[in-house]
Amino acid sequence: MIRVLLADDEDLIRTALAALLNLEPDLEVVGHASDGRKAVEAALAHKPDVAVVDLEMPALDGLEVTTELIKVAPECAVVILTGHGRPQHLKQALSAGAKGFVRKGSPGGTLADVIRRVHGGDRYVDPSLAADALTAPECPLTPRELEVLRLAEFDTPVAVIAKQTHLSNGTVRNYIAAVINKLGVSTRAEAIRTAREHGWL
Repeated sequence: MIRVLLADDEDLIRTALAALLNLEPDLEVVGHASDGRKAVEAALAHKPDVAVVDLEMPALDGLEVTTELIKVAPECAVVILTGHGRPQHLKQALSAGAKGFVRKGSPGGTLADVIRRVHGGDRYVDPSLAADALTAPECPLTPRELEVLRLAEFDTPVAVIAKQTHLSNGTVRNYIAAVINKLGVSTRAEAIRTAREHGWL
């Protein structure tokens, strides 16, 4: 039997997945978690072979859970489940050590097959996500520009961003202007939306 842990903050999805997976003769759901921190605790308590982890969860997100499980339960393979995966998420998940990356809208039997594959030592990436990742444009922004843009996301005043980044107000304005120029947009709100759509933020 392949022992499976499910972590998703939506109870309905977690319960439905557990019911589907428990119908498989070689799979057994041994634990559930509603947030990332509980997922790590459940992995330590139940010693699953595979953890199926939602990308977006409270406490720790799926990427942080993956990084943590690689440290504390390296024998547990991680499959990231996502409702709206972006190329950047895929790259981050694989870099963190995830063995599988699956869309929530995949056909019913896909997840069970992926669990078997990663348990056997293989990797699996949703084909449409892999295609998106191969054709996605590279981020034209520097790490510092991304940091300033991230901080600017909630209409944060320039002075506050300057204080957080230890930069002058003028330098922050210059970074924001450079980002807007590089992305070919007219406002910082549009720059943030563009960066989010491409998975750069």
